Amino acid sequence: MDKWRDIRHAVLVGNMPHMKACADYKVSYYLLRKILDHPEPPGYRMSQARQKSVVTAEFLEIINEILTTDLKMPKKQRHTATRIHERLQAEHGFQGGYTVVKEAVRDWHQTSQEAFIPLLQPPGEAQMDFGQALVRIAGVEVKAHLCVLTLPHSDVIFVQAYPRECTESFIDGHLRAFAFFGGFPTKISYDNSKIPVKKIIGAHERELTDAFKRFNSHFMFTPHFCRVRCPNEKGHVENGVNQARHKFFVPMLEAASWDELNKKLVELCQTQMSRICRGETLTKGERLEEDRKAFRPMPTEAYEARRIENHGVNSLSLVRFDRNDYSVPTAYAHHHVNVIGTVSEVRVVAAGGEVIATHPRNWDKEKAIYNPVHYLALLEKKPGAFDFAKPLENFLLPPCFEDLRRRMESALPKGTCEFIKVLRLLEKTTVAQLAEVIQYALDIRTVEADAVRVLLEHRKEKPLASVNLDGRPHLKLVHFPPPDLSAYRLLLPSTQPQSPTPILRLAGGLP
Repeated sequence: MDKWRDIRHAVLVGNMPHMKACADYKVSYYLLRKILDHPEPPGYRMSQARQKSVVTAEFLEIINEILTTDLKMPKKQRHTATRIHERLQAEHGFQGGYTVVKEAVRDWHQTSQEAFIPLLQPPGEAQMDFGQALVRIAGVEVKAHLCVLTLPHSDVIFVQAYPRECTESFIDGHLRAFAFFGGFPTKISYDNSKIPVKKIIGAHERELTDAFKRFNSHFMFTPHFCRVRCPNEKGHVENGVNQARHKFFVPMLEAASWDELNKKLVELCQTQMSRICRGETLTKGERLEEDRKAFRPMPTEAYEARRIENHGVNSLSLVRFDRNDYSVPTAYAHHHVNVIGTVSEVRVVAAGGEVIATHPRNWDKEKAIYNPVHYLALLEKKPGAFDFAKPLENFLLPPCFEDLRRRMESALPKGTCEFIKVLRLLEKTTVAQLAEVIQYALDIRTVEADAVRVLLEHRKEKPLASVNLDGRPHLKLVHFPPPDLSAYRLLLPSTQPQSPTPILRLAGGLP
């Protein structure tokens, strides 16, 4: 371009002769005329347009039919342009080349893509979706299921991670998001997950699950469910999931527990409040105040993120919940109980409403979670199974327990049964408290179970506090004369008379 400009300037402005310009710049006269006629190089121009081969209408119809059928197939199992060209040659006698088929496929994709209309995002509305990301919990790499809620008006995002996408994590993510937002939205958009949706009836009509009905009845927001395969109706949270995955989980997040990981995610979400969206003048935190004005106030009653199921307890005193087995006291074997599962724990409730067992939530599958105390009552009747009981396999106790068992078995005819009676005290106390009592019993050389029980009950007794008469003015009017203690003065050496006097005897026979 520099040489092109210099030649034009020398000839048109400097009046350099054409022949001299051809000699000085070493260009032909034909090229000089082209330079003078065009301000910039015109590029290669064909004198006659090249005839382009096209796919006839017959084969275009076949290509369109193949591509339309592919829409119902998985993405990894759809036709490529190469495969379509091979089929046209083998099945329909196509004589054309691959390039024209590739261009026909490209034109079909361009004309078949859907266009969308920008939507209004009024304050007070939210969108929710789940995503996935890899995290490292306690040094183990696991897949985390991300519960993401966004506010399209203020562009605020809230993310929490869970071991699995389920009813408990679904509701718990909402509750934490409401606390983070400072209220709950008037409308929330969802996809057609099986957690809230039991059956799809129409375009936006849904038959809801019982768990979602209870949750929605408590907070009274308006749920909106997108049409099937139309995630664009909640495109803000769809983009929010991708942004959260790239901003928060690259590099991979590490934490000692799920609770610690979620605390880190709350801090990361808080750092986004100071950002200003494109085309706006207020920060996300400032625009969140506009959302809060449209929010509804939080209910006064707390709501627990839980799932309730009714199951029967088998002969091993195990009840199944979420593919895992949890132990209950053996007295409830062959009974039906309600199992309440939350994100952190599993509670087993008997028919009368009494909580009979509580376990930490296990997110693995096909595991058995035992509480050894649940089996002690049965082991007292079957002491021969004590050393072979699986629930006691990982029952770690202080060394004083083993010392007590050894002394009981050597000193008592039914030492193992007596030791199990001592272990049954764990039904009402902690291991640390019982270990302290056992150590004291060993020091005073007492190995009977009843003696250990009495020592434990004695330590739990509390001295009677002084009576407080505040709020009881009628009792303040009651007066009792002080007792006469003059007789006890006879016990003092300085006041004892010289003549023989009857001697008072205290309890226990001491003079």
